[in-house]
Amino acid sequence: MSGARPVRRLGGASPGGLMLPPAAAEPGLMYAPRGVWHDGERVVVADTGNHRVLIWHEFPTADGQPADVVLGQADQYSEGPAAGRTSTRTGLNLPTGVGVIDGNLVVADAWHHRLLAWDGIPTSNFEAPDWLLGQSSWSEVDANAGSEPSLNTFYWPFNFAMVADTFWVTDTGNRRILGWRGGRLPEPGAAADVLLGQDDPFSRLDNRGAIGANTFRWPHAIAGDERCVYVADAGDHRVLGWSPSPQSDSDPASVVLGQIDASTLDEFKIRPQGANRLRFPYAVVDDDSRLFVADTSNNRILVWLNKPTQGTGVPADQVLGQPDMDANGENRWDAVLDDSLCWPYGMSLSGDLLAIADSGNNRVMFWNVPQP
Repeated sequence: MSGARPVRRLGGASPGGLMLPPAAAEPGLMYAPRGVWHDGERVVVADTGNHRVLIWHEFPTADGQPADVVLGQADQYSEGPAAGRTSTRTGLNLPTGVGVIDGNLVVADAWHHRLLAWDGIPTSNFEAPDWLLGQSSWSEVDANAGSEPSLNTFYWPFNFAMVADTFWVTDTGNRRILGWRGGRLPEPGAAADVLLGQDDPFSRLDNRGAIGANTFRWPHAIAGDERCVYVADAGDHRVLGWSPSPQSDSDPASVVLGQIDASTLDEFKIRPQGANRLRFPYAVVDDDSRLFVADTSNNRILVWLNKPTQGTGVPADQVLGQPDMDANGENRWDAVLDDSLCWPYGMSLSGDLLAIADSGNNRVMFWNVPQP
């Protein structure tokens, strides 16, 4: 991508060659981070493998700078699900999506099958959340609240986004997406207003039995604006887009990226990959004009300079992390460098600064991605 360059690294540095950075629950280190959010100043990272969330209240001024605050663990040297099985309220279990909505930190506590939020952005370690969605109490952590799916329960909710007036949750394990209207976080226990991907609130079939323009296998991330809503449907190796935003489950996607059409499910495992194939895309972000997709298993980020709102198989314009559109090796099968990627899993875009949760490299990278 012309002009793009890495400018900051959080997490450990590689000891050399293809040796990965260290993974440990220590200050300045991460283990398989899967989510990141930033606004150009503050930074939040889901340090997924360490079952914690890290917060920087000012943008880091040095590579590997330790976080100011840790959530999910009592200190920056501890790890383990639910804070070592000692707390289901303050502990986390494989957190993934993170973000700030109306000034409040929101975390997808995926393997506790719930979303959490704090009033504001916490300034002290191990702070307890104030808001809960997907479970009826802080002590409950079972998938679908221990029962069948409903419009207010989750099974592995990996991500979320506020798009225009709707709060969307990618309820990945239930192979569906839930949406709450109103432009704000829903009240705890509130049923979703919109269901996408299943025939009814009680079903959770892969692609509801047959892949199509309104089905999912592993819907993992969502982004967009009032013009188009995009979903990274990782298990179907594609990104779906709705223009305008879907109002009901009967609305088919108007955009299919990564496959030749909405009814095809192919996985391209070998080179060349090209500019219009995806393999396990786990993240999608956008701005007014551009669309960025984390083509995770191809170890690259694809960029569309003009967000497609119609059509299938539209090729990307640019690539990050690989030397060309055909390559797909982990760290280019060469070395762990600042401009290489290994299973990029989550992204956040603010202005021309793209944050990438470079999960396989146990780090988060910030890239300057200027407009062409």
